Amino acid sequence: MKVTMTEAICQEGLALLEGKADIFVAHDAHPHNYLDQLKDTDAFIVRVADKGAIDKETMESSDSLKVIGRTGIGYDSVDVESATKLGIPVVVTPGANNRSVAEHAITLMLALSKNMVESDVEQRKGNWKIRDAKKAFEVEEKTCLIIGLGTIGKIIAHLCIGLDMKVIGYDTFLSKEQMAELGVEKYDDKFEALKAADVVIVQMPLIEGVTNNTIAKAELDVMKPTALLINCSRGEIVNEPDLCEALKSGSIAGAGLDVFWNEPTHIDDEILHCPNVIASPHSAAQTREAVIKMAKMCVNGCLAVVDGKKWPYVADKAVYDHPKWAGKEWAEV
Repeated sequence: MKVTMTEAICQEGLALLEGKADIFVAHDAHPHNYLDQLKDTDAFIVRVADKGAIDKETMESSDSLKVIGRTGIGYDSVDVESATKLGIPVVVTPGANNRSVAEHAITLMLALSKNMVESDVEQRKGNWKIRDAKKAFEVEEKTCLIIGLGTIGKIIAHLCIGLDMKVIGYDTFLSKEQMAELGVEKYDDKFEALKAADVVIVQMPLIEGVTNNTIAKAELDVMKPTALLINCSRGEIVNEPDLCEALKSGSIAGAGLDVFWNEPTHIDDEILHCPNVIASPHSAAQTREAVIKMAKMCVNGCLAVVDGKKWPYVADKAVYDHPKWAGKEWAEV
């Protein structure tokens, strides 16, 4: 068995492959640069890759490819439609980084609310008077709007309630009663929810043509000038040029961002030069604990598929309708 990786996974994940596989680490996010290595690869584990990089050509060039593993829940780097047609499951790791991302969103909110980054930078310049900037505020009794109350959003709500915040939610998939069980007040009108919020946390998947630009100029214009925006989901969900304009004009007070239109970001990207932005390099899911969980879950899924078993955590379960999976049993998790 041969396993190819775009980048090496952690030692805990590699340990699961000891004695079971020959491993090639490409240190390259673009598989077209090493198609020769993929020809006899059974499992292709993708840690870092550009959107759509794992395309149909890559799969069709890989004669032995049985499974693609993605150490995360997002899979926009993989052409899942082509993989499904070829009967190649795309293993994902749902739940492995939920707490990590939720804590990161709260951290960005608190850092902004206390003006932590500017205070640190200015103090190091000798500007002790930054303490009088009057930008810091308490989150107690402030209203936090969570757009997207999936698993991560629910954890964020729990943490915000623990900070004595009022939590409201906008999510078309949850009823008023379901939100109430979480201690969250449901809003059916997104714009009314945005008007009421002191902090807006976006936590939803990117669905092309559906969730792109969920937050754009119209949404930013109705937010309070004292409001903060937090995005740890996908960059395209927030219209970045519109956000830049809102930050520069003072239409909103600040933004905490872990995701961007350009990834990796460039030093001259406008968003990195806007006032009162705290940025992290799409690292919300990269805690020690989450990295280990994702790696182990991904490897176990890939091993199960190579062994001819149906692994439940895949991007598209329709892959198991392919003739090559007829009569195969489900793996025990």
